[in-house]
Amino acid sequence: MAGTQSFIAKKGEVEQNWYVVDATDQIVGRLASKIATVLMGKHRPGYTAHVDTGEFVVVTNAAKVVFTGKKLDLKRYTWYTGYTRLRSETAGQRLDKQPEMVIKEAVRRMLPKNKLGRHMLSKLKVYASSEHTHQAQQPKPLEQAFSATSN
Repeated sequence: MAGTQSFIAKKGEVEQNWYVVDATDQIVGRLASKIATVLMGKHRPGYTAHVDTGEFVVVTNAAKVVFTGKKLDLKRYTWYTGYTRLRSETAGQRLDKQPEMVIKEAVRRMLPKNKLGRHMLSKLKVYASSEHTHQAQQPKPLEQAFSATSN
């Protein structure tokens, strides 16, 4: 049977770039979906589901993200402590105390729920301020990830 063969990426062959995104005045969910797409590698033409084909993403100014509607007061983050009740806090309280966790949790829930997803999440670096420690990797703006593949 003559025809073209499908491309399947292999573990060590994929070059991983670094991207930086400024989260100032960006909506949390829309930002998280873009980040999750880049972490998984779905923005690439050579995306392979069982291989980590994604990139590294550095998010700055996480404390300046925006929730739409009344989510700042009504959205609740809950967790189990080991005692008989759940702990919870609103999105506004979480944004004040741990702004990095707001973005990290939103992205985590958009990634696969397996070992590969946990590995992808480890490539996400989130900072509350505009300073980050990844200048040596020379990160490019996140928009370049999408413009390079849309040609």
